[in-house]
Amino acid sequence: MSAQHPASPKLRAAGIVKRFGSVTALEGVDLEVGTNEFVSIVGASGCGKSTLLSLIAGLEEPTSGTLEVDGAPITGPGRDRGVVFQHATLMPWLTVQQNVEFALRGERGLSRADRADRARDFLGLVGLDGFERARPVELSGGMQQRVALARSLSYGPEILLMDEPFGALDALTRRTMQELLLEVWERHRITVLLVTHDIGEAVVTSDRVIVMSPRPGRVQQIVDVPIERPRTLASERTVEFQDLQDRILGLIHGAE
Repeated sequence: MSAQHPASPKLRAAGIVKRFGSVTALEGVDLEVGTNEFVSIVGASGCGKSTLLSLIAGLEEPTSGTLEVDGAPITGPGRDRGVVFQHATLMPWLTVQQNVEFALRGERGLSRADRADRARDFLGLVGLDGFERARPVELSGGMQQRVALARSLSYGPEILLMDEPFGALDALTRRTMQELLLEVWERHRITVLLVTHDIGEAVVTSDRVIVMSPRPGRVQQIVDVPIERPRTLASERTVEFQDLQDRILGLIHGAE
């Protein structure tokens, strides 16, 4: 396991156990994620990656163990954490802009005009200028995920949690979204925790990659990614990238 740990973690999980009846999904998970750090979680199917993200999002409770943001316990969903799922989960009866504005209704001190302005700003950030009045059904899968990303960023979360956000997209759209994610992170530099089955995606985006063991999921190893930033998908053509990808694949397949 990597010897590097954040000096003052933004996110901390200690001794996390999660059981569903007689099935133990996670057992003894410990991890720390630093402020503005980009960390990915990879592992074999069924190792508990998405379950761990749901616990951190506050959508489920651990059977035992502690989860903290800035030293305060996670007791449920919060606006300090934005979540992007594999499917965009947009409200089909609202326009693109209204979907983003809906996420801003809980922001104090924002007028309706302020919400509209901020929604347009974040839609512009993800390349959706001109689509503000479109309905989700009129958008491609990749465009819908852009809306979901804009929505989650719009209220200024300190941590962005992403659960296979590009897993349902075709290969070309997925690569476009990976490039967009790199660009957005370079601009905002918030803490990101990404669950993915795409090892290349994990390596090209992340500062560290957490490799989970098969169920019950544990942190098997943490791999540092020393590839210089800013990165693009062209980074995948380097020997360093290929070596890291092969190493992580070997860890996953060796544990199966």
